[in-house]
Amino acid sequence: MNYKYLLSLLILILASACTEEFEELNLNPNEPTAVPPSVIFPYGVREGIDRIHGHRTRLERLGLDGGMLWVQYFARNQYTNEGDTYNPDASMRNNNWEGFFNESIINIQKVIDATGDPENEFFNENYMAAAMVMRAYMFSVVTDTWGAIPYTEALQGAIGNLAPTYDSQETVYAGMLATLKTAADTFDPAGESIPGDILFSGDISRWQKFANSLRLKLANRQASKKPSESAAIFSEVMGNPSAYPIFTSNDDFSMLFHEGRLNDNNNNAWHEIMVVDGREDWSISMTLIDAMTDGAGNPTDPRITVYAEPATAGALVGGYDGALNGLPESIASVYINEASRPGSYFNRETAPFCLMTYSELLFVLAEATLDGTYTGGATALEYMEQGIQASFGQYDLSMPATYMADKTADMETIMTEKWKALFGQGLEAWVEYRRTGYPVLPAANPRAIFENNGQVPTRLQYPESEYSLNGGNVAAASALNGGDDNKLTPLWWVE
Repeated sequence: MNYKYLLSLLILILASACTEEFEELNLNPNEPTAVPPSVIFPYGVREGIDRIHGHRTRLERLGLDGGMLWVQYFARNQYTNEGDTYNPDASMRNNNWEGFFNESIINIQKVIDATGDPENEFFNENYMAAAMVMRAYMFSVVTDTWGAIPYTEALQGAIGNLAPTYDSQETVYAGMLATLKTAADTFDPAGESIPGDILFSGDISRWQKFANSLRLKLANRQASKKPSESAAIFSEVMGNPSAYPIFTSNDDFSMLFHEGRLNDNNNNAWHEIMVVDGREDWSISMTLIDAMTDGAGNPTDPRITVYAEPATAGALVGGYDGALNGLPESIASVYINEASRPGSYFNRETAPFCLMTYSELLFVLAEATLDGTYTGGATALEYMEQGIQASFGQYDLSMPATYMADKTADMETIMTEKWKALFGQGLEAWVEYRRTGYPVLPAANPRAIFENNGQVPTRLQYPESEYSLNGGNVAAASALNGGDDNKLTPLWWVE
């Protein structure tokens, strides 16, 4: 008998048993190996929304130093080269690309993986569906910012795919719309709740309405390129409200309500930047002031009293005054004292950020009715009027009785009114401006120093990290976008 062999085998068995016991003994119950969705989901949602809204960190404020400036809600009065001259810093595209993928979407995907697996302790189909809606929402922001992006192969680093291929924007839209339908068909109001839900406090019916309203918005956005597919989506959703409920009043909305400074992870970024840090870099743009006042500082649209604070210096003290976009800092700095500042409504600690409102949905329906994507509801003019009324109602204001006088439901009017209603949602308004060309922005002031051939950026360039880590695939993405990797190539859904 080979005693050495038996002894070696015995030692191996004992060592294995000891290792198993050692691992069991060293499991710390206070440090779980599986992080629950109620922790991951709010983090992923907040991180994404913080970037869309503004972000408290300089050179990461995609919404604040991107969208809000490019559609001329705001104008910079100092550091004007940080967005207001159409040449965003490279750090903005690098930091936000990494932030969306590595902080927001990856964590939302982890929730989908955990809650969608029947063998997982966190299995919860309502939770999975909610996370699918948020993944589609976040991906819509990313693709509408860059164009072609990693989508079907995204988020696969855990399985070793560190160089994902890029998908065309058309492919990404098809995937997002399919995901939203699956989520809508999965939700069960009688099913499990969603612990850690910071958007709807676990109200499944509100998740359903958001999923279906977002689906209509994305279908409308692609309608000029995929008319039959978009019309079919409108027909399905609008034709079956019991299965596919949508927003029906201002009580229906998708907003993140900030908790304030007591919870530093969920404080309103604008409050943190403009109030706590005392940054005065942003004035209200003259473009918005001209659209909502009589030119002498008097409101013609009551919403300006919420959007802006009265001027405290200059020629229009006590009224509303604006700053010009794109000026060199030496000239723009005068507006620090003279122009109206962003309204305190938006600078409160707990001020909400809108992902999508009832008003926005009504403008979607107005446009879809105008171009024939949707038939069978109200007229385009009626939907537009309802959208304007809902926008006023969102701030507890009433639309002036004469507001609709002489208005017609053409594309320019619908989209210009939508622009007014989207104040605060800079990236959303930027998408709509690039897609439709409305509102028509004023000619540049002769002293302006706009870069990018004087054009509002059509997209952001891909980050340098993608060229160093995923060079072949990011180079191929330019072909999918139909142009060079610059800020002048139009995106797929441009009409």
